[in-house]
Amino acid sequence: MEEFRKKRQFSNLGSQFGEIKEFPVEEFEWFIKKVKESFGLDLTGYKPHRVKRRIEMLIRKYSLSSYKEYYELLLKDNKKKEEFFDRLTINVTEFFRNPEKWWELRDRFLPKLLSERKNKFKAWSAGCSSGEEPYSLAILLEELKAPIGAKVLATDLDIGVLNKARLGKYEERSLVSTPQSYINKYFELLDSGKFMVKPSVKARVKFKQHNLLQDPFEKDFDIIICRNVVIYFELHAKEILYKKFAESLRSGGLLFVGSTERIFNYKQIGLTVVSPFIYQKL
Repeated sequence: MEEFRKKRQFSNLGSQFGEIKEFPVEEFEWFIKKVKESFGLDLTGYKPHRVKRRIEMLIRKYSLSSYKEYYELLLKDNKKKEEFFDRLTINVTEFFRNPEKWWELRDRFLPKLLSERKNKFKAWSAGCSSGEEPYSLAILLEELKAPIGAKVLATDLDIGVLNKARLGKYEERSLVSTPQSYINKYFELLDSGKFMVKPSVKARVKFKQHNLLQDPFEKDFDIIICRNVVIYFELHAKEILYKKFAESLRSGGLLFVGSTERIFNYKQIGLTVVSPFIYQKL
């Protein structure tokens, strides 16, 4: 946070809306502490400039003059609090994002993991957002005729996106990378033009609220998928998270990360690279 204080940059938005007020860093730091105390949300591991920018957009949206006013609004208005949680988490995704990596999982890695573990197969989609990622994995399990006991734990901090994920209803744009054969087999086209995930896929996924920075991690996973989530954390938090992911894998288990993410100290935490963006625990 001290580094942020030294490096803070001021907004240079267009002048057509008049002068944009910059809020003191001290107010921001006070607000972060109060949010942790009142809502149990610890934002200290996130990149501060991103967090500050998003919060101040909300403060301006409601024509408030300080972080204190916005904090008081969150205490008395649950809808505003839900909006705050939603804005502070990243919820942009799609089914089979970077599809070639998913097909590599399907053809090269998942069959071996399933043959080794059968009904004990255990997967985790960490930071699952609105559910596209864990459902993508569940579809591959269906394609591979995995045992019924092969399940996916899907977690996120945001209750709102978890509720959407449980519903399993998606716009067509979420399926842009999904083969038509998969759409036909695993989705129902609704009268509204949206697509509903079929019960056989839903049955493989369990959704649960989880805070990556605060809550304990389960163990003995065959695969952990955490894509385009850790990039929003500061370096120290990233290192802690990757170490905890490695500890949560069984020997031979895989960690699948986003296409813009790298684990530079993977050897030190007991991982090896088996394919770009896919690491295996030794």
